[in-house]
Amino acid sequence: MIYQLEFKPKAVKDLQVIPHIMQSRILEKVELLKENLQGDIRKLTDFTPEYRLRIGDYRVLFEIEQQSVVIYRIRHRKESYS
Repeated sequence: MIYQLEFKPKAVKDLQVIPHIMQSRILEKVELLKENLQGDIRKLTDFTPEYRLRIGDYRVLFEIEQQSVVIYRIRHRKESYS
C-alpha cells in the first residue's frame, strides 16, 4: 500500500533544529514509510501518537490515518516520550 506523507508544523520545526547530516538521513527513512511502512517501527502503548520510527538517536512519532502517514514530532530519544 502506498501512503501519503503529512508533516505537522511541530515536526517541521523539530526537523529544522536537527543537524543537517541527520536531517537527510531522517528524510530518507521517512520516505520509506510511503511504501508498506518500512523501517524500525514499533506500536506504542498508552501514548499518542501511536507509532514510532527509530532512526539512530532520533524518533519520528506518527499515526496512520486511512491513506496517510501523519508525522507529529521528530525528537531526540531523550525528549521524545515526555
